[in-house]
Amino acid sequence: MLQRDYTTSQLDVLEAEAIHIMREVAAEFERPCLLFSGGKDSIVMLRIAEKAFWPAPIPFPLMHVDTGHNFDEVIEFRDRRSAELGARLIVASVQESIDQGRVVEDTGRRASRNRLQTTTLLDAIEEHEFDAVFGGARRDEEKARAKERVFSFRDDFGQWDPKNQRPELWNLYNSRIRKGEHIRVFPLSNWTELDVWDYIRREGIEIPSIYFAHTRKVFERDGMLLPDSDVVRRGDDEALFESVVRYRTVGDMTCTGAVQSSAGTVEEIIEEIAATRITERGATRADDRASEAAMEDRKREGYF
Repeated sequence: MLQRDYTTSQLDVLEAEAIHIMREVAAEFERPCLLFSGGKDSIVMLRIAEKAFWPAPIPFPLMHVDTGHNFDEVIEFRDRRSAELGARLIVASVQESIDQGRVVEDTGRRASRNRLQTTTLLDAIEEHEFDAVFGGARRDEEKARAKERVFSFRDDFGQWDPKNQRPELWNLYNSRIRKGEHIRVFPLSNWTELDVWDYIRREGIEIPSIYFAHTRKVFERDGMLLPDSDVVRRGDDEALFESVVRYRTVGDMTCTGAVQSSAGTVEEIIEEIAATRITERGATRADDRASEAAMEDRKREGYF
């Protein structure tokens, strides 16, 4: 008698959930968009979107909030991948927000444009009248993100109230909003960093070279390795040195640190992550170290 195996892997379950979420958004909302930075999580979201609507094109634009201080490798990948898919890419510029007087740039050694992204993001959502915005945040990244629902309600000021969230029973999501409000949608909420890399390996997804081990000039600050760059203010007491590093997460280079690593393949990265007990943001993001509630404070204001 023919035996059939109906079991599914964890990745199959996670992928099916993410596809279901994307199709729900496409059906329920008028103007969704997908945040695409060229980082690994947004790359996986893009693959999920391809699968969700294949053979039709992805039915919503991509958007990146660009601080102007992003890594060149990631920006090149962002532009090339968007062009390959024929997707519309909207670049919301923090520099333009500064030039228009919408935000004031920080000064000093630890100055960063990371927090300024909130105003640029909210302005872009209002300008394009987006009512749903896909983000690549995962609950395992940081404790404030662990509080967030898959459909995360934002009021007409773009703000998030962690004490006023809608219940999500089974796979039922509440998409009801009034004019001016919007929903942040997180299809990868239940994924872990290891799941993301397992999926990249399984799907054979291309990623920027910055995720693999390479030699780079860096300096140490607060236990992190920051890059040598014109936009990163380095003190006289912070000596440059060369090291073999890779990036676990990518963002504004002023607050994104590298980790020493020899992992040059996806398989080696997976082995490395499986052995670590420090989250990617905990190890490499200076912006999350400002206070115990740094991420939650930013999210309340409208951050990703």
